[in-house]
Amino acid sequence: MSGRQVLSLHRAMRDDIQDLVTRRPLPGPGLPQVDPFLFLNHHGPQTYSPNNNGLPFGPHPHRGFETVTFILAGSLAHHDSGSGASVVEAGGVQWMTAGSGLVHAELSPEEFKRTGGPLEILQLWVNLPGRLKMTDPAYVPVPAADMAESHPGDGVSMRAVSGIEGAPIASLTDVMLGIVTIETGGRASLAAPAGRNVLFYTISGEAAVGDTPVSEHMLAQLTDGDRVEVNSEEGCRILFGHADPIGEPVVSHGPFVMNTREEIAQAVRDYQAGKFGGL
Repeated sequence: MSGRQVLSLHRAMRDDIQDLVTRRPLPGPGLPQVDPFLFLNHHGPQTYSPNNNGLPFGPHPHRGFETVTFILAGSLAHHDSGSGASVVEAGGVQWMTAGSGLVHAELSPEEFKRTGGPLEILQLWVNLPGRLKMTDPAYVPVPAADMAESHPGDGVSMRAVSGIEGAPIASLTDVMLGIVTIETGGRASLAAPAGRNVLFYTISGEAAVGDTPVSEHMLAQLTDGDRVEVNSEEGCRILFGHADPIGEPVVSHGPFVMNTREEIAQAVRDYQAGKFGGL
């Protein structure tokens, strides 16, 4: 086996949305994507006061990819034009396949707006290959209790939503995704099959891949290999995943991600014609 090494480090850029603290590690300067991982927003951590307005993500469309939303603290209500609806609490995940197109809203539940409290959310966009971009939309809420938990090292736990035995989501493209928590002095060897691209983002604390520190709010681009040797002197939490690269052209326009400009234009026409449905 060969351990992957840090090829480059990319700090998340601060880009608040109204009163929502937001950092964006992907895309960033010099790193347009980690194929098939297209986009990552880190909202919070922050504490909302009672009688707040909640999250600002009202109805909007998507086509051509999947959104995977990790609720680290707080709660998130989802509604979409395909009849998907749920509230997922801290520790859970919302997995939505936009596919051929839908409209959804991601808002704070009424109880959260009344009482306030801590909030921290990660939203990741995962690309779909051309053959799957027009697949039927789908939505799966995953409560914390359904996440697959494993212990890949001393003082290390991983809660996976896809890609390992027992995980609740069977990804269309065999994507592995989970949250890794490393206690003080913990270390692990995380499987990352050769030829796959790795997503490694330090949510909090400081990790180290081999001897290279990966500080808080930093995304690490890694070399090839079949494992990631990671440790933390003071403890940390990491968004970790891996997937086969798609290797196709990526043309994005706002909430649509396709292979050609013509397909983007068609997505806009279809949305304007009401073909995505509505809320």
